[in-house]
Amino acid sequence: MTPAVIDDTTLLAVLAPFAAAVVAPALTRWFKHNAAWPLALVPALIFLHFTGFIGPVSEGETFVAAKAWAPSYGVNFSVYVDGLSTLFALLISGIGTLIILYAGGYMKGHAQQGRFFSFLFLFMGSMLGLVLGNNLISLFIFWELTSVTSFLLIGFDNLRAASRRAALQALLVTGGGGLALLAAFILIISATGEIEMSVLLGSPDIIKDTGLYLPIFILVLGGAFTKSAQFPFHFWLPNAMEAPTPVSAYLHSATMVKAGVYLLMRMHPLLGDTVLWTTVLPLFGGVTLLVGTLLAVRQTDLKLMLAYTTVASLGLLVMLTGTSNEKALEGAVLYLLAHSLFKGGLFMVAGTIDHEAGTRDVTKLGGLRSAMPITFAAACLAALSMAGLPPFIGFIAKEVLYYGTWGWPGAGLAVTLTAVAGNALMLVIAAAVALKPFLGLKVETPKHAHEGPVLLIAGPVVLALTGLVLALMAHTTGELFVGPTLSSLTGEFTHVELHLLPTSVNAPLILSLITIGLGIVLFTQLDRLRGLIAAVLEAIGWGPDKGFDQFVSGVVGFSGRFSRLVQTGKMQTYMIVIFVFTAIAVLLPGYLTGSFPAMPEMPKYRFYEWGILFIAVLGLIAVLIAKTRLTAIVSLGIQGFAVALIFMMFGAPDLSFTQFMVETLSVVILALVMTRLNLMPSDHRAAPAALLTGIVACAVGLGLTLTLLAITQQPFDTRLSDFFAQFSRSIAHGRNIVNVIIVDFRGFDTLGEIAVVVLAGLCVLALIRVRTKPDKTVEASTTDAVQAQASEAR
Repeated sequence: MTPAVIDDTTLLAVLAPFAAAVVAPALTRWFKHNAAWPLALVPALIFLHFTGFIGPVSEGETFVAAKAWAPSYGVNFSVYVDGLSTLFALLISGIGTLIILYAGGYMKGHAQQGRFFSFLFLFMGSMLGLVLGNNLISLFIFWELTSVTSFLLIGFDNLRAASRRAALQALLVTGGGGLALLAAFILIISATGEIEMSVLLGSPDIIKDTGLYLPIFILVLGGAFTKSAQFPFHFWLPNAMEAPTPVSAYLHSATMVKAGVYLLMRMHPLLGDTVLWTTVLPLFGGVTLLVGTLLAVRQTDLKLMLAYTTVASLGLLVMLTGTSNEKALEGAVLYLLAHSLFKGGLFMVAGTIDHEAGTRDVTKLGGLRSAMPITFAAACLAALSMAGLPPFIGFIAKEVLYYGTWGWPGAGLAVTLTAVAGNALMLVIAAAVALKPFLGLKVETPKHAHEGPVLLIAGPVVLALTGLVLALMAHTTGELFVGPTLSSLTGEFTHVELHLLPTSVNAPLILSLITIGLGIVLFTQLDRLRGLIAAVLEAIGWGPDKGFDQFVSGVVGFSGRFSRLVQTGKMQTYMIVIFVFTAIAVLLPGYLTGSFPAMPEMPKYRFYEWGILFIAVLGLIAVLIAKTRLTAIVSLGIQGFAVALIFMMFGAPDLSFTQFMVETLSVVILALVMTRLNLMPSDHRAAPAALLTGIVACAVGLGLTLTLLAITQQPFDTRLSDFFAQFSRSIAHGRNIVNVIIVDFRGFDTLGEIAVVVLAGLCVLALIRVRTKPDKTVEASTTDAVQAQASEAR
């Protein structure tokens, strides 16, 4: 179906967070501790705007809107609204509203709260632009903006070294993946001639039919895997927990870390359902799922436990997307929705515990149920969804994904067993986060624990209850959200029918019971399991996180050594390098293509032409045999004078006069500079060095000669000459064409050249005016010698 064109309101919705970022600091100063309420209206209104698309996209409609951005390059600021982008836009704006409110309570009294709000809105706008982006280049720009804005948020507490390191690590990893994605988009545009995603999706096989599918696939995965923290790029995501908790909750629930998953889902109709796709994605996704959950079990920090399960959940989503099985894709969409809700809520719970009790260490928490009853209830509801228990949306997602993996004709058994193991470990973490801080004996905490204010508890409660409501309204959820999103992944309209409870005893139900039983057993052995995993990791020692530091250290070290190698501080070395590469640039293409110009026949010179040639050769010999540098400079002017005579001989007196002036000034200026530089009067280089420079000089001369011959042997295009001859009089009112060209047609170029000459002259003047300070050591030695001679005379 051809997308319908809509008005610019959706474009304004994407830009609204950027406008809010501008005014957020001022509003924070005006409203002081209540700024979160008016600021939250921006994402709330965006959420309401996108709710208007729910009905149409559920019926299979799609929409586009565009404004010219860089039309000469085919780049538009355009949006594409379908089921997938609508779901992401609702999550980004809806959860974003709760995050703004939560940040108002969490950052209350912080001196830089206004700046924090500004960064959050920039991040929100970048994510909206990414998921709604239709033009590939504008999509890439928003993709990189998410990396930049997340860098600002992760490194918000910039006085702490850990925050700076985490921010830099996230920027380098995701930024490097962004460059890979840019290369993929350039290949797509080159191979297909299309730059709009909506057009590409209209021809699903357009990329597969080209010979560039493999490099495009690899580059897209490079962007997606780094952004969504797939193994072995998973290490940056837990380190990003150095950011304030509102950032962590937003980053892990609905925004940046899911950008890679969004990209894979968006590109599924174009790249999916191939042997490569169904092999690589399930493999890396499955490994990431297991690595993430095992590392989560090892942690005792609430935020780190949740962060590693986010890595695991992203791996599960990639694994399911990689199957290209419709039921597994349905499970991926459901789990994407469920994860956004329960993970955002649990991160807010962890932040509230830290804010009110003063610690996030689960081994130092206990008995908070009576002090924080609302937070405890929200934690339990969100954890039940994370554990995949009824009656929550997480349970339905688990049932559907098991149905999809079990029935997958590929490596269905391996994928299913991986999902069971990963989900069981997620149940362990969900129980640990929701139960251990609140149950058991009351533990003394650094701060007197009490229930958080409404701004801190509103988010977890709303998200937890939303997960419950969506499950209770499973049929509506399937029709309005899951079905349209699944249609975007499959490329055709798909009807989805969901049920809260299984209609019969089947394989997915049995797998769910196994998952729950295994999770409960592992939870009872959590401390022993944590110690075992810690021992294994300690035995392994090295990991990707440490490898990142070694890589950065190696790059910095190599850069230093390479800089010392090429930046020697010697002008002679720099000039040799420049001329070597100049020779390569002018000689290598002709050698590789075999297109050197033919040597022209020797013309019949007149006696005065032979005289000019003799003067040029004489000047060359004078330069070569000169004993001093000053003599060589003066002799070099002979070459320029010979060229000036050639210009005059061919009827160009203006150019000839200019050449005479330039050569005269050059010799004078160089001679003046030579008198002020601390240089040896003559060149005392050894024979090997002189031979090297001679070879380089001959190579450059030969290359430039061949280039000039190649140019002169081409047919002369007179269009520019004819233009100047025709319009010099009528437009510029001048008879001297050369003067008209310099002053009128190339007036700004001439002004620039004059400016360069003036700057060079000022530099020369400054150099000439420098007075060399006498060496005090030499002066003292001379004084001592004079005094000694006087003594001997006496």
